[in-house]
Amino acid sequence: MANWHRTFAAFCFLLILLSAGSTALCQEKKPPKTRILFLLDASGSMLAKWEDSDRMEVAKNLLAHLVDSLQGYENVEVALRVYGHQFGRERNDCKDTKLEVPFAARNAEVIKKKLQQIVPRGNTPITYSLEQAAGDFPADKSRNVVILITDGLESCNGDPCAMSLALQKKHIFLRPFVIGIGIEPEFEKQLSCIGQYFNAADVQTFENVLTEIVTQALSQTTVRVELLDEQGKPVETNVNMTFLNALNGQPEYNYVHYLDSKGTPDMLEVDALLPYDLVVNTTPPVVERNLAIEPGKPNVIRVKAPQGTLYLRQSGPSPYGQLAAIVRQHGSDQTLNVQVFGNRHKYLAGKYDLEVLTMPRIYLKDVEVKQGQTSDISIPPPGQLAIPTQVQGYGSIYSLDESGKQVWVCNLPEDNSKITLALQPGRYKFVYRTKSAQGSKFTDVQDFTIRSGATTTVKIFNR
Repeated sequence: MANWHRTFAAFCFLLILLSAGSTALCQEKKPPKTRILFLLDASGSMLAKWEDSDRMEVAKNLLAHLVDSLQGYENVEVALRVYGHQFGRERNDCKDTKLEVPFAARNAEVIKKKLQQIVPRGNTPITYSLEQAAGDFPADKSRNVVILITDGLESCNGDPCAMSLALQKKHIFLRPFVIGIGIEPEFEKQLSCIGQYFNAADVQTFENVLTEIVTQALSQTTVRVELLDEQGKPVETNVNMTFLNALNGQPEYNYVHYLDSKGTPDMLEVDALLPYDLVVNTTPPVVERNLAIEPGKPNVIRVKAPQGTLYLRQSGPSPYGQLAAIVRQHGSDQTLNVQVFGNRHKYLAGKYDLEVLTMPRIYLKDVEVKQGQTSDISIPPPGQLAIPTQVQGYGSIYSLDESGKQVWVCNLPEDNSKITLALQPGRYKFVYRTKSAQGSKFTDVQDFTIRSGATTTVKIFNR
């Protein structure tokens, strides 16, 4: 207790350094406002003796020094919510929580005065207090932080972990900080699911934890993403990266990856109080779950994302119009991309299956895309089938393989058989019955061959 002032003097010096170091940055981009809500346990157990005092007095003194220190930060507002202090335990009031000091600039004196008036008395309604805390934050885009200080578990049959998670998913506040004062080790698990948990086993640790938490909440955190090739070299770039909130799947940041002239990725600012999944939007995407980001530090994230290029070559205009191919990962039935002929597209190194949207379809299996190389795919130019006969009827075109097996390609229009149709080179069968024919025996069946760049004419009943 005697060295409180020394510890907080050092903390004040740290805040000054942080403020001075960020002056140039602030001139370029004003930092977001951070609102810190202290959620203080004032249940009866906070009267328990703790070293030279009791838990409540220690908490009051440390918070008083802390809010004084925070007052020098222009972009920080502080509020105080207390629970368990309005009614005695005999009343068993599970709604005993109150916002004692709302958010405001430079309100340290108001908070310190209120702290001195608080007397621990009742229950520990953590869940209900978190729920009510959601309304304490103004409805804007500030960074909302909750620091819960407690010496016990929920006593009102609530689920503080579920409540905290639900409010984080709604962006009410960031991942809370939880400080356990004199908590038994077996109870830590029940508090750590609320947020980032710190065990304050003694007064000195409590001081250090408060300093660490505020430093984490206010310090700048950066990440550098290195996109690695197959040799582990960070040479891949120019890909969009999405930092998803791991709790609700919503995008928090989108950055197109960049390498400077020395081949070094730039540093990106992120809020370290959010849990992230990183999606590197290659084709297919690469996902890194639960990024380990250390607050207040420069972090490096390495992701293996070797890429090569697939080029679908097209020589001259196509009678198909804009020809395309469906690209799937080898062995998958999920469409990965629809790539237009004449274009190049980067894919992760690996094998792919292509379905070329010709008539009939062309299926290319195990097309390999190699890192740093271009895989060049071309197909034979089509020919054309011309049917000059103009009648109504029912007919189809079938392709024939080397064994003579026929595979359906398309049906002909019923209202008019006169068409010109682009087909890939190969052998085909034409099957047709006119609408006026009086029986199946009047079906016309003809074999024909299509050659690249040539037109084959088929006349129905040779008319």
